[in-house]
Amino acid sequence: METHSLQDFQDLCTFESFKGFWHYYGYGVDQQELIDREFKRIKGVTYLDHAGTTLFPESQIKGFYDDISRNVYGNPHSHNPSSRLTHDTVESVRYRILEHFNTCAEEYSVIFTSGCTAALKLVADTFPWKAASNEGPGSQFCYLTDNHTSVVGIRGVTALQGVGTVSVLPHEVERRARKPPTQTDGEECAAPHLFCYPAQSNFSGRKYPLSYVKGIQSQQLYPACEHRGRWFVLLDAACFVSCSPLDLSQYPADFVPISFYKTFGFPTGLGALLVRNEAAEVLRKTYFGGGTAAAYLVAEDYFVPKPNIVSRFEDGTISFLDIISLHHGFETLQKLTGSMLNIQLHTFGLARYTYIVLSCLCHSNGKPVAQIHCDNDFQNIAEQGAILNFNLLDCHGRTVGYSQVDKMASLFNIHIRTGCFCNTGACQYYLAISNQNVKTNLHAGHICGDSIDLIEGRPTGSIRVSFGYMSSFEDCQNFLRFVVNCFVDKPLILDQKRLTKLKSAEPMESAASYDLASIPNGQLGQQNGQTISPSPERITPSEDAVSKEEKNNGSSHTLTNLFIYPVKSCASVEVTEWPLGPQGLLYDRLWMVVNENGVCLSQKREPKLCLIRPIICLASNTLQLQVSGMEPVTVPLETSLANSDLRTSQSKVCGDRVQTVDCGEEVSTWLSEFLGKPCRLIRQRPEFQRDMKFGPGKENCGPTALSLVNEAQFLLINRASVSFLHKHIADRQDSENEGTWHDMEQLIQRFRANLVISGQQAFAEDDWSHLTVGDTQFQVIGRCGRCQMIGVDQKSATRSQEPLRSLSECRSGKVTFGVYLAHQSARNTTAVPVLSVGARVIPRISESTNKP
Repeated sequence: METHSLQDFQDLCTFESFKGFWHYYGYGVDQQELIDREFKRIKGVTYLDHAGTTLFPESQIKGFYDDISRNVYGNPHSHNPSSRLTHDTVESVRYRILEHFNTCAEEYSVIFTSGCTAALKLVADTFPWKAASNEGPGSQFCYLTDNHTSVVGIRGVTALQGVGTVSVLPHEVERRARKPPTQTDGEECAAPHLFCYPAQSNFSGRKYPLSYVKGIQSQQLYPACEHRGRWFVLLDAACFVSCSPLDLSQYPADFVPISFYKTFGFPTGLGALLVRNEAAEVLRKTYFGGGTAAAYLVAEDYFVPKPNIVSRFEDGTISFLDIISLHHGFETLQKLTGSMLNIQLHTFGLARYTYIVLSCLCHSNGKPVAQIHCDNDFQNIAEQGAILNFNLLDCHGRTVGYSQVDKMASLFNIHIRTGCFCNTGACQYYLAISNQNVKTNLHAGHICGDSIDLIEGRPTGSIRVSFGYMSSFEDCQNFLRFVVNCFVDKPLILDQKRLTKLKSAEPMESAASYDLASIPNGQLGQQNGQTISPSPERITPSEDAVSKEEKNNGSSHTLTNLFIYPVKSCASVEVTEWPLGPQGLLYDRLWMVVNENGVCLSQKREPKLCLIRPIICLASNTLQLQVSGMEPVTVPLETSLANSDLRTSQSKVCGDRVQTVDCGEEVSTWLSEFLGKPCRLIRQRPEFQRDMKFGPGKENCGPTALSLVNEAQFLLINRASVSFLHKHIADRQDSENEGTWHDMEQLIQRFRANLVISGQQAFAEDDWSHLTVGDTQFQVIGRCGRCQMIGVDQKSATRSQEPLRSLSECRSGKVTFGVYLAHQSARNTTAVPVLSVGARVIPRISESTNKP
């Protein structure tokens, strides 16, 4: 050891010295600039309790406030427009959560709760515990001793059900591992068991191997290797995910409870249970609240839960505004930091530096200033989080009470956490507190959370500092200077030998991260290098092309118009000839506009969408959007996922989850300016497959891929049906219709069909089962149910009650108009089908219609 002056310590507490310990700091911008912009309220505050809760940035709250100021969010259990918006937005947030943990809705469900503790209680109350009996062994509830109180508290539920309880010391998981027990009676043990452990200790920041998940599930690790049955793993990720990426595709824990304020700072009182769908099937819920029942009786013990996992477990109305705010949390975190991996590198570096300096501080007599509670030297980012736990010692080696340190820190506006942090097991282990000590301390008047920090000179708790993504080097600097100024017997001594050793050690910077695989984009064939845009002209074939015989028997039909809608709910593109792609007409509804929460915008919510005119240029491989009074904006037709700048996301269309790619900031700014609210343009991912659902009684012609359409690849309407409806509207003698319904072509536009055909009989298409257009065969999937969207005039974006009101009247309450089609691909041919205006349309009547 060597004696150093206070100036030498000050030299050690410089940013240049810090960079010698760790290379990663900040997120590409000046960290102090970030704090000044987003966290003005902490000026003069050294906040070091991020494991308790992190802090929210101002832009996150502003974004949320602007969102709820612009939009009306209703109760998601209703079905009105504001309620549907809430439902769709909440579903978008669920997808965003799953995406954050690199998994999907096919593997996991997100059940919202009031916090991590409520998520743990949900598992405790619904897990299928089995008591031991003469028929076989019962369930085992097992947990690491280093676990939060809320995990150990599951024991209160299992004890009443005759379930065995095993507390496992951290070193036993691997040390006592052995081959799983063999079946001796020829029958598999059906007992379900649960093992719980934290991804990161909230006491010391120790990270436990995520590989334990599969090791326990496969019964290769202790205690699973000693008990036959089916093992489930609950991974408490609340502390871990605040500063580290978690990849559930690699570590598929059955139950993952989290609290969102740990990551975002806001909202509080909201958490979730991420449950593996396969594991959710074994949960047994007894209480049923509002929104969870498919059916039940009041006077009889009869109850059937909803089939959806989420709907079964979310009792009553969820905290939907808080859930909606999560979108702004994810967005802001991404913008400020770039990724969870960046946060992990930044925060670990601060914790590592603080650990090194604090562990080298000594009093004038050479005795250490701090006793640090950890199992490593902060060299491996995969083994240690951004938490430092310790007790301060005086020059005689006696513990300084944590309450004394806490009060002194408050005087310097330094915010730390003291006590046992709701983790008695870790507190006992690191502070050498025996079971008898805990009981004795209780009799002496000490309870969890009080300020009795020493009993007979022995500590009852410790001090914890923890870092968050907005923490700075100045926070470390202020804390270390506080310790030296207030608790070190001068002159200060630095343990030079230890300092040299720790500085020379090369830290391991590798960490679990997840980069989505880049998938090459499939290229569709180009057609004639032409530019396609909305056409004011309509091509109507000559009646000479139709034979008299076909006219007389009522089967005379011709394709008169062909429309594609590249951007969902935007203006149509009328063409005379167009190829079919794998999902319908080429480029039909491959793009859609979404709001800031990733929810699809339609003309029902934004009528102005119909004023956006798409132009497809196959020669330049671009889609251009035009609107009167603004410069056009262009995006590529094809999207390569090899471009790392592209942002992938998940959204929802007509109840189906869809995977999409964001089209960039330029078009987002353009759309936001035109619509007057934040929105983005997204495109369906080229490799994503969404199959059409065939209704009852419909022949399934095999997997039929969909774009971002609602229900089917194509929509067909009959001019005869339009004419019938047009006449009905014109015959009404009310003021709304006066002088506004003279043009039948505008009425056709409102129904947004792909195929418009001529015919003699109104609504004859309702009875068709198949039809052929030219040489291309289609199956009729069903009728198209209409909504208030057909009340939007496609030229002016104004709304009216027509034609929905007249449609209901003339069809005796029915509001269907047009039929959905699916393309039956021709076999043994590589030719790309092409539809052309003027082609003959030959329908086939459904057999059920011909029956007497």
